[in-house]
Amino acid sequence: MKKLPLLTLIALLALASCKSSNSNSEFSDDFGDKVKTEVVVYNNPPAEGFNAEESSPFAVVLADQVMHAMGGREAWDKTNVLYWNFFGARTLLWDKENNRVRIDIPGKEMVMALNMDDMSGKVWQGGEELQNADSVTKYLEQGKRIWINDSYWLVMPFKMKDSGVTLFYVGEDTTMAGVKADVVRMTFDNVGVTPDNAYEVWIDYDNKLVQQWAYYSKAENPEPNFVLPWTDYKEYGKILLSGERGERDLTDIQVLKKAPKGAFESPEPLQL
Repeated sequence: MKKLPLLTLIALLALASCKSSNSNSEFSDDFGDKVKTEVVVYNNPPAEGFNAEESSPFAVVLADQVMHAMGGREAWDKTNVLYWNFFGARTLLWDKENNRVRIDIPGKEMVMALNMDDMSGKVWQGGEELQNADSVTKYLEQGKRIWINDSYWLVMPFKMKDSGVTLFYVGEDTTMAGVKADVVRMTFDNVGVTPDNAYEVWIDYDNKLVQQWAYYSKAENPEPNFVLPWTDYKEYGKILLSGERGERDLTDIQVLKKAPKGAFESPEPLQL
């Protein structure tokens, strides 16, 4: 079988990412030969504000393939509640369906329960609910920043086509563990609390799972702040999640159908 030129492959892959149904098609390659190909459906529309115009078409398709490999867009959209332990320092219960988050910080004897739609919520310290409005607001805003950071460490591969994201195809490389991969760079435009950041992700040639990531505190920095593995995938509910981050592991990962009763109304320990 004749190997297709890279530009032809990129064009085909870009087509595959936006098709709404499987189909077989015939086209002429760069040599004028007729080639039959199957268009693969990923059904992964971008969020409003995703920078499709400036993103590399091949990088966009790789993002779609990652979403597909991790369970698919439908499974992600139907994932209602996630729970995890972030580096052993705190736990998060994210009611994704209702846009709420609870953060338990044992070292500070603090619990924050936040509705991210209107930034309302409650904060407890030492089992007592804080009453000062300014203090509550301060901690709820801190809680949202914590959630933005900590959830990215868990579910970044599902967010590669979020609002404000631009995807660039960097090229082929090998991870620190020796896995051959395609590298995609992610930059951000006026989103989140650290829009100057950038990430690079190594996507396994074969299984299309992210295997490594690099973080740049400033997109223009020549060297990353860190490069860490993204491995040890397991199935949770209908999706795959990874907790291995080298020395900074995520543990106690769970996917739940519903948040525990009273989780956002009381500082009592969660019954999962």
